[in-house]
Amino acid sequence: MRAVLAALLLALPVAGLAGDAALRYVGLPGGTFKSALQYEDAKRGVRIAPFALMRRPVTNAEFLAFVRRNPQWRRDRVSPVFAEPRYLAHWQSPTELGPHALPEQPVVWVSWFAASAYCESIGARLPTWTEWEYAAAADETRRDARRDPAWRRRILAWYSRPSNEVLPRAGLQAPNAYGVQDLHGLVWEWTEDHASLLVDGDNRTQGDPDKTRFCGAGALSMDDRENYAVLMRVAMLSSLEGRDATANLGFRCARSATP
Repeated sequence: MRAVLAALLLALPVAGLAGDAALRYVGLPGGTFKSALQYEDAKRGVRIAPFALMRRPVTNAEFLAFVRRNPQWRRDRVSPVFAEPRYLAHWQSPTELGPHALPEQPVVWVSWFAASAYCESIGARLPTWTEWEYAAAADETRRDARRDPAWRRRILAWYSRPSNEVLPRAGLQAPNAYGVQDLHGLVWEWTEDHASLLVDGDNRTQGDPDKTRFCGAGALSMDDRENYAVLMRVAMLSSLEGRDATANLGFRCARSATP
């Protein structure tokens, strides 16, 4: 009975999706999730509603199709408020990929604003930080592998590699326990709430929002100081503005469960 219920929950987020859309997304059942990084008032975990997440990051070919449909997001037309000068600079032209941006590679050099606009154009959104971490906690066989030192070392080994290496195509990695690919080992990824990820590194202020360097509502703390991968992701995303773009930062879209 439990197995049947779990299967139904896993299918909930993709209800209403058909054709290619259903193939691009995988359903996650949600639940109570305790991240290594938590708001002070959420020590027991946060409730995540069922949602759907793209199986792999958005590719250059997919983003090119979006740009051609929405020319305001071409690199030669986009407002500087929404994208810095390096936005899609590796493409051969505003509407051509070229040898440095192969069709099946994940799109990078893309701003948060552009990523969010892409997701909105297909009736989706960027995943929240907690949703992304929830999906990324799984390895190939377990929905939560975070306590496995070998698994964490594997992730950190990727973080330590130079970021100027040629990106492989998206979708090469084995799916995790939910069926999601490439959450680790390919590119960093934008989240919907990246700008709110503030952490106080002074352990003397942990647990006391009134003493943090940030506003109490946004103060976060690291419960698991060994999970450096989480801290690195927070440091990366919280350091960026919405118009920024980098050579190793892409995105994927999410959808809330259909009622």
